[in-house]
Amino acid sequence: MSKMNGADALVRMLQLNGVKHIFGLCGDTSLPFYDAMARLDHGIDHILTRDERSAAYMADAYARVTGRPGVCEGPSGGGATYLLPGLVEANESSIPVLGITSDVSVGSRGKFPLTELDQQSLYRPLTKWNTTIDRADQIPGAVRSAFRAMTTGRPGAAHICLPYDLQKHEIDPADVWAQPGHDRYPSLRTRPDPAQVEKAAAQLVASKSPVIICGGGVIIAGACDALETLATMLNAPVCTTVSGKGTLADAHPLNAGVVGTNGGVPATREVVMGADLVVFVGARAGSTTTEHWKHPARDVPIVHIDVDGMTIGTNYRTDVSLAGDALLALADLNEAVRARLASRPARVADGRAIAGRARARKFADFAVLAASTDTPIKPERVVDALNRHLPAKAIVVADPGTPCPYFSAYFDAPQAGRHFITNRAHGALGFAMSAGVGAQFGRPDAMVVAAMGDGSFNFTCGEMETIVRRGVPLKMIVFSNTVYGWIKASQKSGYGERYFSVDFNRTDHARVAEAFGVKAWRVENPGDVDGVVKAALAHDGPALVDVISQQLQDTAVPVSQWMG
Repeated sequence: MSKMNGADALVRMLQLNGVKHIFGLCGDTSLPFYDAMARLDHGIDHILTRDERSAAYMADAYARVTGRPGVCEGPSGGGATYLLPGLVEANESSIPVLGITSDVSVGSRGKFPLTELDQQSLYRPLTKWNTTIDRADQIPGAVRSAFRAMTTGRPGAAHICLPYDLQKHEIDPADVWAQPGHDRYPSLRTRPDPAQVEKAAAQLVASKSPVIICGGGVIIAGACDALETLATMLNAPVCTTVSGKGTLADAHPLNAGVVGTNGGVPATREVVMGADLVVFVGARAGSTTTEHWKHPARDVPIVHIDVDGMTIGTNYRTDVSLAGDALLALADLNEAVRARLASRPARVADGRAIAGRARARKFADFAVLAASTDTPIKPERVVDALNRHLPAKAIVVADPGTPCPYFSAYFDAPQAGRHFITNRAHGALGFAMSAGVGAQFGRPDAMVVAAMGDGSFNFTCGEMETIVRRGVPLKMIVFSNTVYGWIKASQKSGYGERYFSVDFNRTDHARVAEAFGVKAWRVENPGDVDGVVKAALAHDGPALVDVISQQLQDTAVPVSQWMG
């Protein structure tokens, strides 16, 4: 075998782990790695971004839609600090993203070289696995460990810090091999305790009004069909967390919709309140989903399925704990429930009727607002237009603020699976545009829409150059309301309308987009929304619609703290 240096080994290790796309930004300490990417035949497409944060968000969404780890990279110093926000979001969302950062030479450590930084300490509390390479022969093992950590158990983010000089050192090509199976997630799936499965099945069959609350773990595990089987057998309504949206098709007769403080409405809250047993599946039962642990109430029996045993019993006393992969756990539970169905009580709640009533109430209120001709434009009108005009299998990526609650509550995907993405772990602004790019590279045949507020737009608009340069046909919706809306709405409801330092000047986002070469429209008249959205979706290339919209504190946004 020919000689190989550390940078070559890194490229080959990524290739062997099935990596097809890397998102990143160049820097001095990354030059050997970039040279290896240029010299070697590896089949990996490198997408040059304009900000390392964007690269990490792209890798995150890419991983969410492909079922493969996303990979991003950046240089030492500032690059390492900028990459971090995306890895934190991915890790807390159980999404496998590998962040690779270069660093100063090992021999320069402690000598005050430019960009020196203790990267391992910086990333340690914020990733699932993290290392700094000290010798070139450690590179293959570090990459294997990173992919094993990202894809097994609860998926998460990993980080490798690779010093400049080690990228040039020679290594033995025989050490360059990959463990099969770690190129996808979840890998090495685990089953729950069979005794606990039987106990859970007995409780489910005995209950008269069970409700299932699904989190993102169901989608990550590819367990949507298995979940539908369980819900159908029990005729039990299904509610989802924001991250679990897509567990069932939005119009499925058993899907009551998103619950909780962000996207939930009183009608869906009542579904949970009516349960005599709640099953959490791949959900952490956190503050958003449970409205700060009020719904379900503390006296309701709980069955909890999660791949991470540390999640179970954290927020609710749990009657039955099923620690294992959601797909395997549901498969076992379905078999046990099916064997007991004959003993189910004669009179049980009609889950289809319960879910149907909740959806009907929610969308009746929505339809009135979507038809409004008031100005500024109501966000409901935009969501309604997208629901009617988006093709099947479209993906919507929503930023925090205005888009997240509106799309989590009202976006209507006609099929189950990952068709809605939002960054609910840390809620940083500037996610949707970059994540939309990653989703588009991951699913090139799908239409991808990035919905953002004007606050988020200004965090990330530089990536429109990337979008145009790479010909990414991303569709972008900007809710232009000249405010950090979530904060202003909170100041209205909790601080006596004492508004402070939340308003800013309006940007003509359409003109900015046009300056980058993006086809753009600006909409002020509600009557024009439908036609413009339809035209933007039909455009052959990237497109942006700038919607002059209501400020969030004046809307009927589905956020429980403001709805009562």
